[in-house]
Order: sequence, then C-alpha cells, then structure tokens
Amino acid sequence: MATTDRQATTLALAHALSAAERGLAVLPLSRTKLPALRSPHHDDSGPACHGECGRFGHGVYDASTDPARVREMFAAAPWATGYGIACGLPPYHLIGVDLDTKSGTDAPAALRELGLRHLFTVPDTVVVLTPSGGRHLWLTGPPDVVVPNSASRLAPGIDIRGAGGYLVGPGSRTAHGAYGTLPGTAHLPPAACPPALLRLLLPPPRTPHRALADPGHGHGLVHFVLTAHEGQRNTRLFWAACRAYENGLGPALAAPLTEAARRTGLTEQEARATIASAARMTGHRA
Repeated sequence: MATTDRQATTLALAHALSAAERGLAVLPLSRTKLPALRSPHHDDSGPACHGECGRFGHGVYDASTDPARVREMFAAAPWATGYGIACGLPPYHLIGVDLDTKSGTDAPAALRELGLRHLFTVPDTVVVLTPSGGRHLWLTGPPDVVVPNSASRLAPGIDIRGAGGYLVGPGSRTAHGAYGTLPGTAHLPPAACPPALLRLLLPPPRTPHRALADPGHGHGLVHFVLTAHEGQRNTRLFWAACRAYENGLGPALAAPLTEAARRTGLTEQEARATIASAARMTGHRA
C-alpha cells in the first residue's frame, strides 16, 4: 500500500474514533464511498443477515460506537480511507440532508424554496462539505420516528439519509477528494429537524389491507428484534412492527415484540411507544 494510502487510513481511523466518542456509530469506507468490508454471505442463498452471525461485512449494520470494535473493523480493512456515520441510531437519530450541486441542480436553493413554502428554516447545525461542492446537513429526529432514505423525492438534488443509510464522515478521503466540515460548524451539535421538514421526509401512511396471518413470518419478526445489537434495537423493533401491521399480524404480535424488545434492553414503555408509532405509520391503531 502506498504511504499516502496508509496515512489516509490512519487519519480515517482517527476521525472515526473521534466521531464514535461523540456517540456516532461508524464503519470503514473505501475510496468509492462504499463499505470497505465485503459481505461474508456474498455466495449465500439463505435469508439476509444483518450482523447476527457476528462477522464483519454487513455494511451499515456493522456501525459501532465501541472504540475496540471500530479498531477491529479498520484492522480488517487496511485499505479503508474513509468512514461512514450511520443514520437513525440513538442518541442523535441522525438525518442527513444531502444537497447536490452537480448536473445543473441547485439543491440549496430548492431547500430554501421548500422552507418558504412549508414555513420552516434549517437551524445552525453541522455541515459537511463534499469534494463535488455539495453539502451534507446533519439533523436529528425523534427517537420513535423512522425517516427512510430517499433520492430527489423532495426536489432534484436533495437526497435524504435516514434509517439504514449512512453519511461519509468529515476527514474521509475518496477517489474524488476529501470531506471536511464547514468552518464554524464542526463542534455544533446536530440540530433538531424542523417539524414541518420532518413531515415532508416521512412517507404517506400505507393503505390498510387485510392479509392472511403467517405465524412463521411472525416468529421471524420476533427473532429479528431479539437479535438486535445495541444501537439497532429501536430501529429493528419499528421495522418489525411495521411489517407486522402491514401483514395483519400487528395485534397478535404486539405483546411478543414488546417482550423481545425488553430482552434486548429497551423498557416496556419504550417498546410500546415504538410499536404504537409503527401502527400509526401504517394506518392502524395499536
């Protein structure tokens, strides 16, 4: 490996550890901005694994705030020159607003127009500058609301990084250049997402529909919650509860999902609140 690459890896690890110390879950990235560790299941035909096997290579599901685990991931990927910051996880429940300026788009202007139309302003927050001239705005969301990823749904050039997504962290170096924070914003805490903007980021409620209850699918959803790592528990519970209500299993699985969440470390009150949010999101009543 060239000296410059070794230096980039060392710097990326240092920045990643600093982010983890702030409570941001991180994972190593390659120069292509993709996760640096290859999936251990790339030849498997079985059900998807999100890290339950304990090995590295599950993308954003590997993200951690544990310094020892972060060092292990970078040791397993000595070619990594950057790091990703997972969105949607506690304590910040990060939402990334990616403003692009390529291909003739003016995403910052589009965001300002949305603000005028829907009566919100983006507060002072962390802003990361990209090599292409774009900007990543860091916002925080409520703990019981899952913001999905989207590309140009709000307006051309505005991409959203939510649960299951990640942002390239400042200090990363990619094939196109380095990422860095806008002067004066590096030490700001991520600001709360304005409620009017948050409403725009959420998908419309799904049309309720009846489906045949599938006990096997229900067991799988409960297992999915039981195997959640710290930092994934609320997100997994919300996802599983949404799938349960969409498939007509919500009322039957509410108690088993609550108990599974309690076993992973959530309180009963936290679990019930998340399941109620999933019910509302899918057009049901918990």
